[in-house]
Amino acid sequence: MTDLAGIPLTTLDGRSTTLAELADGAALVVNVASKCGLTPQYTALEQLAKEYGDRGLTVIGVPCNQFMGQEPGSAEEIQTFCSTTYGVTFPLLEKTDVNGDGRHPLYAELTRTADDSGEAGDVQWNFEKFLLAPGSKVVKRFRPRTAPDAPEVISAIEAVLPR
Repeated sequence: MTDLAGIPLTTLDGRSTTLAELADGAALVVNVASKCGLTPQYTALEQLAKEYGDRGLTVIGVPCNQFMGQEPGSAEEIQTFCSTTYGVTFPLLEKTDVNGDGRHPLYAELTRTADDSGEAGDVQWNFEKFLLAPGSKVVKRFRPRTAPDAPEVISAIEAVLPR
């Protein structure tokens, strides 16, 4: 198992980073898309970032265009859409493949984690969520239709918050 915290990442604005640099506590990593029926989940994700940020949670959005081309925009278009439409302030990574031969190393590791039904493997759709405890240990996987503010997500977040 690779150390998730040290996997090289690139932010939407082209800056090199890692999970360790982005999140010093817990993190919720979510593959996102601008033209998906689940796109309104951005509202709840931003609320989580605001409500739990000072307690140690960082929401990290990972734009992905692998599901019916629902994230077709450039980095600038994605940033503009997220900030003007949903007021997103949490970090966004560059557009990333989460499945297939070009799967990013971050998702190669994340997708080893099973959901509550015991199923690991490929991301099913946009807005699949992975909760990482401090130290970048994956503790929960939530499928796309589970809302970011669902009781089970909130409970899992509160269980891993360092403060």
